[in-house]
Amino acid sequence: MRDEGATFRDATALARDIFDRTGGEVRLALPLGLGKPITLVNALTRMAADDPSLSLTIFTALTLQRPHPASDLEDRFLGPAMERLFGNAPPLAYAEMIHEGTLPDNITVSEFFFQAGAWLGNDYAQRHYIPANYTHARDVLMARKPNVLMQLMPRQGDQFSLSCNTDISTDLFAARAAGRMEFIAVAEICDALPFMGGPAVIGAEEVALVLDPPRQIDLFSAVRRPVSDAQHAIGLHVSRLVEDGGTLQIGIGAIGDAVAHALLQRDRGTLGPVWADAPVPLQGDGIAPFDEGLYAVTEMLVGGLVALFEAGVIRREVDGAAIHAGFFVDARDMYERLRAMPQPQRDKIEMRAVSFTNALYGDEAAKRAARIKARFVNGAMQVNLLGDAMSDAAKPGQVVSGVGGQFNFFEQAFALDDAHAVLTLPATRTSGGETSSNIVWQVPVVTVPRHMRDIVVTEYGAAFLRGQTDEEAIKRLICIADSRFQAELVTQAQDAGKLAPDWQVPAAHRQNTPEAIAAWRTAHRDLLPDFPLGTDFTAIEQALLPCLEVLSNAAGRKRDLAGLLAASLTAPAHPQEGAMMRRMGYDPAPKLTEPLQARALRGAMRKVAARTL
Repeated sequence: MRDEGATFRDATALARDIFDRTGGEVRLALPLGLGKPITLVNALTRMAADDPSLSLTIFTALTLQRPHPASDLEDRFLGPAMERLFGNAPPLAYAEMIHEGTLPDNITVSEFFFQAGAWLGNDYAQRHYIPANYTHARDVLMARKPNVLMQLMPRQGDQFSLSCNTDISTDLFAARAAGRMEFIAVAEICDALPFMGGPAVIGAEEVALVLDPPRQIDLFSAVRRPVSDAQHAIGLHVSRLVEDGGTLQIGIGAIGDAVAHALLQRDRGTLGPVWADAPVPLQGDGIAPFDEGLYAVTEMLVGGLVALFEAGVIRREVDGAAIHAGFFVDARDMYERLRAMPQPQRDKIEMRAVSFTNALYGDEAAKRAARIKARFVNGAMQVNLLGDAMSDAAKPGQVVSGVGGQFNFFEQAFALDDAHAVLTLPATRTSGGETSSNIVWQVPVVTVPRHMRDIVVTEYGAAFLRGQTDEEAIKRLICIADSRFQAELVTQAQDAGKLAPDWQVPAAHRQNTPEAIAAWRTAHRDLLPDFPLGTDFTAIEQALLPCLEVLSNAAGRKRDLAGLLAASLTAPAHPQEGAMMRRMGYDPAPKLTEPLQARALRGAMRKVAARTL
């Protein structure tokens, strides 16, 4: 018999009880993302740090952290808004120790997926990273024989909900019930989490220990970034590939927001003029409103999917649910909308294990019948001309995020009838003022190999690669590359003997320029706003974002910075210049004696004003 629901108010006392029950050796299964019980994890971490005789081993993923401003300008922008944007949950002590290099030898932390970019250059995190497909992470964890599972949970009466993290926890509880493993289950109460029903619900008898803290933690908010011209174009292209009555998966981020928004506009019948003005060839005939509606099966429930569900685009039900998802983390408004939903409506969003959402194994016939005309939409950082995709690491040895479920969905796309894996990426990236192509001859790290190439989408269109020869795949990818880099790509492919010596880029694809995409969006900006799903940024902060981007792109380039300084003296002022400068802690009125950084920012504001007015 397990102890049932011994409740503590003090996290330190509960941490001591856990160490006592485990003989001073805790092997902790800690959910990824939002479901980490921060108050209790910090108590365990600090107790172990203070007592070398204790041992704490943590297996987790996606340790959510507020950004650390890397410059004075970032601090001026983020500092005053940090709690409003990201919530006021305390930082995870183990993450702080890893950053500071003070994690003691008796504490070990391993992750199988990183918050994007958070651990680049950190030797400890990079050495302890475990590459694993999401569906395999459960088995990696079980092989480590965890003796404690802790999770943030809401409670209703004598029931708890796994809420945002059924992804692996659901399978662990099932394995324990079947006698295949044993662990102490611990809940930290958080009523801000929506009480998700169905498989997410567990009885009080499943939980041995409960922390009901005097002050519950605030939920981490993943701030929505503005959707750029290129990202909106990508969303428009992807929306044409989604078939009515089909199945959808999308991820978090601005491109996911753009895809969801384009699908909403398609359903409203507003995109006809947008298609008519397209400066690049269009693929896919999915332009009509949704008659049957979509079903979503996704590892991650994101705000875009919730918006599609609320609008009735996602409404095709499978076993009583319109959405099956494994975990969620998003902006705070998504949590509020889920909490506010009537229970019958919320029950149509069913949280399941990723062994269900990300794989066909187990009741395969039913999954195949449900996941018809599936479109699995995920992001990549680079794609090479032979179809290899780089999504998890920027260079060998340095993991940016992780494989997660991306390869899982490629496997499903190839196993299901009439299904496709859609990889999205902007055609270029700009860093330190230098622009380079994301369509390249070779990538340094391969996440998805070329033999599983399927559909790649940039702002310049969609390239259908499955079943094509290498030469044809190369041609199609060059056709959706930025025209500034097409000639070099052609030469590289021809030099390698992979492209006919006389092949030339077709005329229809020779004007793939940012200016063409910007003009396309500008003509329809009322339908393609910066924040189609809403934002926590104030109006002044929204106006500041493109100005800060201009300044960031100019950093390190003397000529560009000199241009900004000149603009600060000669160009017409931005209509909101005074308010924006005040928000950044500078004098609203221009002065010759103001710091060079302030003057460069003022110049960036005037550059933005000149291109938008």
